[in-house]
Amino acid sequence: MAVYSMTGYASGQSRASSADAPAGEERPGPRLGLELRAVNSRFLDLSFKLPEELRQHEPALRELLTRRLKRGKVEMRGSVETGTDAAVAEPSVRLLQRLNGVQDAVRAWLPTARELSVADVLRLAGSDGGRTLPAEQFDVVALATSVVDDLIAAREREGARLVALLQERLQGLRALAEQAEPLVPRLVEQQRTRFLERWQEAMGLAAGSATPEAAQDRALSEATAFAIRIDVAEELGRLRAHLDEIDRLLTKGGEVGKRLDFLIQELHREANTLGSKSAALELTRIGVDMKVLIEQMREQVQNIE
Repeated sequence: MAVYSMTGYASGQSRASSADAPAGEERPGPRLGLELRAVNSRFLDLSFKLPEELRQHEPALRELLTRRLKRGKVEMRGSVETGTDAAVAEPSVRLLQRLNGVQDAVRAWLPTARELSVADVLRLAGSDGGRTLPAEQFDVVALATSVVDDLIAAREREGARLVALLQERLQGLRALAEQAEPLVPRLVEQQRTRFLERWQEAMGLAAGSATPEAAQDRALSEATAFAIRIDVAEELGRLRAHLDEIDRLLTKGGEVGKRLDFLIQELHREANTLGSKSAALELTRIGVDMKVLIEQMREQVQNIE
């Protein structure tokens, strides 16, 4: 299963032919346009910017988006435009006859009413006298379904790019973990030497003025510090386990964004602990490099559905 980004864009248009066009003549009618813009969000957040002609379709459009998308801030924009050709095209004979009949009926009751001008006729011809809303000439849901398909395809392509970037960072973290692993025995030996030196110092104090209880307390304190310092291998083990789980989720695909976000937090925690326990400058540098890569991964994971 693919990994999907929450970021994407898609658009589509559909044009209807004018019902008043003479037989055998195709005259461009109104044009419907739909746009979908999506960015990252913790949940599915839908918003619609539709003209009045399309308001009646909002519930069906909302149901479609809710069924096809899981996360992201998604905005749908719609527009209905009368083609420029239709605005200046010659009205059909049938339409002119109907307008003339309507004008005669009106003037029969309102003799003082003015006659229709050319501009009035062209305006009424463009809107078909208000008989039919332009949006009713389209299958809005069908066009929206096509646009959603394009959006999902765009999000899949972006998701593939994010997966490639994350896998590159995973390789970098594994390489840093491999660099840190040989340092652990060396650090343990360094701490062992320091512990023995301080133990000898404590024994010297015990042989002098210090009491045996004081020497024992000093030894226990040094032993505790030693145990804390050598526990770096545990962080490296947990870090590798988190990397394996992230790799598994990226391979599995689907709705993995929230789980990846949690694992990134755990990675950051292990890297912080590794740096705080570091007893060598080289291990400190490795911890800093790890945190840089993890922060880069965090930015990418925020966009995954």
